[in-house]
Amino acid sequence: MTPFTRRSFLGTALSSTLLSPLPTAAQAAPDPTPFHRDQLVARARNLAQQPYRPRPEVPQDWQDLTYDQYKAHRFRTKRAIWANTARSYNVDLFLPGLYFRQAVQINTVEEGLARRVGFDMGLFDRGEIAPPLSQAETLGYSGLRLRTTLDQPDKKSEFCVFQGASYFRAIGIGQTYGLSARGLALKTADAMGEEFPDFVEFWLEAPAPGQPHMVVHALMDSPSVTGAYHFRITPGTTTIMDVEAQLFARADLPHMGLAPLTSMFLFDRTNRHRFDDFRPNVHDSDGLLIHNGNAETLWRPLANPTHLQVSSFVDSDPRGFGLMQRSRHLQDFEDLEANYHRRPGLWVEPKGRWGKGAVTLVEIPADKEIYDNIVAYWRPDAPVKAGQELALAYRLFWGEEPDTPMPDTTAAAPMPPLARVIDTAAGARIFGDPGRLMTVDFAAHPLLAGDPEEIEVHLSSPDVETTPGVLQRNPGTGGLRLAFSFTPNAKNHVELRLQLRRNGQAASEIWLYRWTA
Repeated sequence: MTPFTRRSFLGTALSSTLLSPLPTAAQAAPDPTPFHRDQLVARARNLAQQPYRPRPEVPQDWQDLTYDQYKAHRFRTKRAIWANTARSYNVDLFLPGLYFRQAVQINTVEEGLARRVGFDMGLFDRGEIAPPLSQAETLGYSGLRLRTTLDQPDKKSEFCVFQGASYFRAIGIGQTYGLSARGLALKTADAMGEEFPDFVEFWLEAPAPGQPHMVVHALMDSPSVTGAYHFRITPGTTTIMDVEAQLFARADLPHMGLAPLTSMFLFDRTNRHRFDDFRPNVHDSDGLLIHNGNAETLWRPLANPTHLQVSSFVDSDPRGFGLMQRSRHLQDFEDLEANYHRRPGLWVEPKGRWGKGAVTLVEIPADKEIYDNIVAYWRPDAPVKAGQELALAYRLFWGEEPDTPMPDTTAAAPMPPLARVIDTAAGARIFGDPGRLMTVDFAAHPLLAGDPEEIEVHLSSPDVETTPGVLQRNPGTGGLRLAFSFTPNAKNHVELRLQLRRNGQAASEIWLYRWTA
């Protein structure tokens, strides 16, 4: 399986200062039609009872655009939806073409009436290298971008993008775009190939002046499933999305991923030797965090393996999971352009009981940072059969790692106050027999204060014998570091588990690691 080419959310970071009262995209629309969320659910249900019909592709000249030619079309933010109104949000639009070969339809909703946003090439500035393109009023767009007033009172700043298949991404204040979420994952890493459901149409509820949140509806369609999605999006230091979905199976869904997350991990200090790169780390996320139904907190550092890896963390009624970026300093990456230290983490908090299943982690070999090679999702135990319906609700937190309580909100399942794993490193033993040396750093924490000899080390592996390890204070972090070693087995596949405890009680997260040659 090859990694996914990263979804290019182009034309970001544009100025949104409104200079003149030009017509907005929303004003060039046909007659309105009634809209209600229940109607969207009924439409998705009815669509699932019909044979799947692929959407037409945009004209060939749009598909033949180069990356630079596509970027040369810049949306005029002063003509954004609701740009010249007192409404609290503006919406920018993206052209189809290049990677986005099928257009989506976008509608606005005001007082229960939906108006389609007609295609208008005049909404875009064309650079010198942008070629002339065939045009049609029914062409549609490839996605949308949300902007509102955040940390700059005189500017509406972007914080969320929907574009490509069912992909969407968001950031907290002061962050840069990184990992993505998806509406649904189907057959990820299966030998027969993955299926990518599409959001084919959007409805944007017009926000009132001063309204702190934005509501987006989306219709999903694919050969195997349809769905009606409702997003309630509240930006801030942590951007919060309340997601509700009603799914309808056209076919059996034996391998379905709920609340899927997609990220990039190229290298860190565990595999740095494989890349000739001036930077010490390159990744959007560095670990999978799980708060499972047994109230355990698990930390699994990510890997860029040489062969496809799929890991399943079996659970019942998970409290939360997410892909996190714990490296938060510029010197962790030394990259002045990508700003990986400012990429958000993404935490999923289920609403209601999700039953039995597994948090599933897929790690795909990658040789460049342009590929999204990490996928995480909840895989239910019970497959969904053709004709069945599934209701789903969860909350997404885009920003720093979840704390107790969560920023900007009260989490239903707060994380326990344990010492976090902040770094993992690996290498050959410096002295002695051939083998591998591992170091695991834990953040400074009251539970780890005092003499390290008071801390109990619980280190185990079902595959090899490890040394007892040496636990000592790390003067650089103020926390503790455990260094231990092991000799690889014949399979060159070793699972490791580590937790620090005090007086028999958990003092740290559970560190889980898979070592492969």
